[in-house]
Amino acid sequence: MQETLYTIAVEGADSAAGQAQSWTFEWPAFWDKVIEYGTNIAVALAVFIIGMMIVKRIAKMISKLLKKKDYDASLQGFLVSMVTITLKILVILTALSQLGIEMTSFVALIGATGLAIGMAFSGTLGNFAGGIMILIFRPYKVDDYIVAQGEEGVVLDIQIFNTILLTLDQKKVILPNGPVANGTITNVTHQKTRRVDFTVGIAYGDSYDNAKAILQKFVDEDDKIIKNGENFIGLVELGDSSVNLTVRVWCTLEDYWNVYFKMNERIYKEFGEAGLNIPFPQMDVHVHNATS
Repeated sequence: MQETLYTIAVEGADSAAGQAQSWTFEWPAFWDKVIEYGTNIAVALAVFIIGMMIVKRIAKMISKLLKKKDYDASLQGFLVSMVTITLKILVILTALSQLGIEMTSFVALIGATGLAIGMAFSGTLGNFAGGIMILIFRPYKVDDYIVAQGEEGVVLDIQIFNTILLTLDQKKVILPNGPVANGTITNVTHQKTRRVDFTVGIAYGDSYDNAKAILQKFVDEDDKIIKNGENFIGLVELGDSSVNLTVRVWCTLEDYWNVYFKMNERIYKEFGEAGLNIPFPQMDVHVHNATS
């Protein structure tokens, strides 16, 4: 019994000695670790600080470039913010990697999360991408009159996800930017001048030369029509019920409807006074009596 207790005491003493040996503090190894981790922390801090300074300068350069190119104000702020956030994330990941933190799993997690969000909001992201394309390439701008997706009106606002139109009868139309960017866009007010086209019919037997002279008088007397040598009057078609003349004149964008309505009014009033008839579709029916 005494031998057993002695053996246990000896083993306990040996175990304690072993633990004491395992906890022996080695100063050279400690300072090596301090220098190693201290160097990594210093490098990480330097990467973070210098990286953030570079990101700030890049953001300023992009902002100046966008202002110089006269991009939309909302696009300028959005692009600068997006580039800044992306670059800051890259700087933070680079700084963390200097501390020995494994970034592979973290980046994979971010990618998987982004994929899941993208699939959940595919339509919204399509509108978002369309808004970016519209704001960058600018097929239209605020105050332009456009025709898109079966709607037409004056552009009130170009947002990241939608384009807001105001129709001529004061209705507000909200168009998603995805279909707009991928569809056909007609910008009616892109140019400073527009061509006004008319087709005028006269009856068979009426004087073509007289009709052309009257139309030329209308063009010469209207001070809102641009006299640039590109105006044209000619015979365009021998129709079923009429001889059709085409009139093509140019005017400023603001005078388009004034010229259009005034020309139609004068044609209707003065053609009759000049003995010219504006025909309408008609059909001649011949009845033959059959004799038995």
